[in-house]
This record gives sequence, C-alpha cells and structure tokens, in this order.
Amino acid sequence: MTSRFTSTPTRRTVVKAAAATAVVAAPLVAGATAAAADPAAAPAFLHGVASGDPLPDGILLWTRVTPAPDAVPGSGKGQDTEVSWEIAEDKAFARIVAQGRTTATAASDHTVKADVRGLRPATAYWYRFAAGTALSPVGRTLTAPATDAAAANVRFGVVSCSNWESGYFSAYRHLAARSDLDAVLHLGDYIYEYASGAYPEAKYVVRQHEPAHEILNLADYRTRHGKYKTDADLQAMHHAHPVIAIWDDHEFANDAWSGGAENHTPGTEGDWATRVSAAKQAYFEWMPVRPSIAGTTYRRIRYGKLADLHLLDLRSFRSQQASVGSGKVDDPERTITGRAQLDWLKSGLSASNAAWQLVGTSVMISPVAFGALPAELTAPLAELLGLPKEGIAINVDQWDGYTDDRRELLGHLVDNGIKNTVFLTGDIHMAWANDVPVKAGTYPLSKSAGTEFVVTSVTSDNLDEMLHVAPHTVSLVAAAAIKAANRHVKWVDMDSHGYGVLDVDAQRSQMDYYVVSDKRKQDATSSWTRSYRTLNGSQKAERVYSPVV
Repeated sequence: MTSRFTSTPTRRTVVKAAAATAVVAAPLVAGATAAAADPAAAPAFLHGVASGDPLPDGILLWTRVTPAPDAVPGSGKGQDTEVSWEIAEDKAFARIVAQGRTTATAASDHTVKADVRGLRPATAYWYRFAAGTALSPVGRTLTAPATDAAAANVRFGVVSCSNWESGYFSAYRHLAARSDLDAVLHLGDYIYEYASGAYPEAKYVVRQHEPAHEILNLADYRTRHGKYKTDADLQAMHHAHPVIAIWDDHEFANDAWSGGAENHTPGTEGDWATRVSAAKQAYFEWMPVRPSIAGTTYRRIRYGKLADLHLLDLRSFRSQQASVGSGKVDDPERTITGRAQLDWLKSGLSASNAAWQLVGTSVMISPVAFGALPAELTAPLAELLGLPKEGIAINVDQWDGYTDDRRELLGHLVDNGIKNTVFLTGDIHMAWANDVPVKAGTYPLSKSAGTEFVVTSVTSDNLDEMLHVAPHTVSLVAAAAIKAANRHVKWVDMDSHGYGVLDVDAQRSQMDYYVVSDKRKQDATSSWTRSYRTLNGSQKAERVYSPVV
C-alpha cells in the first residue's frame, strides 16, 4: 500500500477496523481537513499513541488529537478533525498492511480508537496517526499467538498504582526500554482521583495534579487522564508495548463499591451513579481497552495453548465493604465479583485447555492475619491493606472481606483439578509472593489452590513513606510479623517502588521483581531485587536467585 503519510495517496484497500466514533471501511482520500486548513487551528498529537488488548488477528490502537490550542482535555472545545491511521510490518512503513480514517470529536474528547483486524498472529507491527499536516509518534505493538499455537513463552511487564503527585513514572521508562515483552499488564489505579495535597499531603507532593480539585464529573476525569498522558515515561511505555489494563478503585474513588465509595459524599459530591458513569466514559475514551461485558473491564485474552489471561473487574459489582466488627465478611449474600462475573470466571477456568491460568485481580486474594504487631504499625498497615485501624485482622476491601466468593472460587479450582492458577495483583503498594491456601488457618497442612504474585506501586506511598522513616527499618518488623502469622506468605517487601516481569513457559511461571532507586527523581535507575516461581503442577511459590534472561 502507498502511504498518505509520506506521499500522495492513491486508491487502496483498507482492512476492516472499528473506531471510537466511526467504522472505517473506505479508502483514504487526499486533502487536508477543515481544521488543518486554518493554520491557527493546526492539530497536534500531544498525548502520544497507545495499543492494547492484543488478539491473534488484531490490536486496538489509540490516540488523542488536539485540534486547536484551546481544545484541551475536558474542555469540550475543538472542531471535528479527520484522523488517519496506518499499521505496517516495519518501522519505516514500507510494508503497510492496514490503514483507515475516523473523526475525532468533542463528544469523545477528541480521542480515537481503531480496532484493527486481519493481522498475523505473534507479529510485531508499527503504527501511527495523522491529522492535517501533523504526524503522531510511532508506536510498536505485538499481536497474540494463534489460539491453538504451542507458544514457547510469554512475558509481561506488570504494574499498578501510579499516583502522579507521589513521584515520577520511571518504572514505565524502564519497561519501555525492554524489547522482550509481549505486553504490559496494568492491574489498576492507573490514575488517582484525589485533590492535590490530599494523598500524599501537600508538603510531600512531587508534582501537582490537574485539575487541582478532586475529580468528580466527566470534564474532571478527562482532564486528569489527559494530564497523565503527557508524562514522557508513560508515553514511552505505551509507544513500546501493547497494554492490557483493568481498573481498581482510584479510577473512580477510593474504596469504591457498586453503590458508593469511601471517598464519595453524596450530599456534597453528587450522585454516585453519575460519577461512575463519567469515570467509566473517560476511562474508555482515554485507555486502549475494549469495553467488555456490561461495559466493564472483565474479559479474557488468550496466549495460545500456553496461557489464558482472565481479567477481573472487582469494583462494579461488589457489595459495600463490611463495617468493623459486623461479622459480615462471611455473609454469602455479599460479593466482590457479582454472580455473573464469578460464574464467567469459573466456567472459563474449567473450559480452558491452556497450560496456565493467569488471573488479573486488582486486590489481593490471599488471606492476611496480623498476629502480634507493635501498636505504632497497626494504623499505617491497616490503611495500606484496607484493614480497620483498630487492628482487626480482616482486609475488608480485598477478598478477605468477601470470604464466600473466595471459598467458592478456590473450591472450584480444587474440585475440578484446575492446576497452575497464578493470581496477578496490585493495589497495596507492596510486593508479595504467596501460596493461596484453601484453608489459611491450617496451612501448610491444607491444600494450596494456586499462587499469587503481587507487584508494588509505581509511585503510590508505601509503609516507609506513610511513617516518614528510612526504608528497611520498621517495615522489617512488620514483614516478619506478617510472615509468622501467615505461613503461606513467602515474601513481602514494604519498602520499594517498581514493577514486575512475569515470564511463563511450559515448565514454570516466574515473577521477577524490580525496584527503582528513587521515585522522586526523574532519572531513577532500576535493579532486580527478587524472583519467585511456580513450577508446573506444584501450586507453590518458591524463591529463585536470578531473573529470567
């Protein structure tokens, strides 16, 4: 195909693609858009490009065009602007395999998506967009293996909890520099909803949110997403790899549930359903994610016969968190998944013929009891783990607060002989490696239904920062107490920020944990710190002493 990006366009065939505001199934045409005809309204690509949700024959492409200087995210300003895209098998775009066009409008905050199909499995592609005379950056992406392919391995970057005000996104930069990843898995809290200076407090803020107030309406959520997408390290990650994302609470408000949130006051902040609708609309506009069942993020992505990746939405359907001392955590009427999603997950696990079942869960499924902790550690650990500050050993915002759903899911794994289930988790700003016991109180005599690898935060505050103490001081006491009371916990790091790299092959799934040197520095370095793996059929996590190369 001849590219309109580098030469005069000619009539050509376009591979079928669906966009956010139109379906592209026609040839590109010559000529500038109306926006480009006015030099004062020349469009620009200020928020980078992204790809996501890889399929064996397709990929979702994303960008945002700024049609005029005042058409900033959330403003509602800016005229309709034609945006063209193309995807090629080489970085020079000599072998273009698909192209199309769509229109960026204020109705979608001038974001556009192209759901490109007809591609080859397990193949790297390069893509870009154009509007008028403006060209976007070039992104690289990768399709998934064929559904029945015997893939040798799959490797994911794994991240969670990126709070703008807490520091710089150097973890993203280090993932962008890797050439060995199939995708980056973002497990939630991609943005944070707080007002500036609310978390962390103002004197610890590294850089300020936009808008400065807590985000509540559609314009606010769009503005916050837009601010995030100006970060150079975040853009670099999206330019280098497809991203597979799920949401957690901060894409909405802290400790969200189906009918409200801890950080939402209906009397002064409006109707919760209206706020959620705005947050979800902005999320799907600004993220390279296909809306799934019931407009949520639970869906399944397959990597040949090697792995099925089951992605959960643990905010849209959950019951309200149990109150302190209510005794309701075991109530079978309460749910974290909702009935339909839990049935979908169970049936998908049973039907899968993949060697590994990877479950993306935004909050930790492994049970946690505190045991005897020094009093000064109870409150900050409770805040990080979602526990009542009185120290009751129930993590009410995670699966510990919804034990009937957990019992049903783990029982399903055991009763159906489902092996090699690995839960991949974020949320709590710490790194963990756990077995997932069927009965925590009698472990290790009882069975382990799977394993869990939890990644720490990109920037969000950890235990040291909440206590304002040096790393590896009080956290060592807390970690030792948690491990003593929870024999299924193999390791916990409460001090670091960084990311994980999960490598899966026929013999094992291994998580390599990496830490960044200082989240407050833009040029922070990265180093490997620990690795744990699960051998095929073992259902146990064990330490290994070098990362996968």
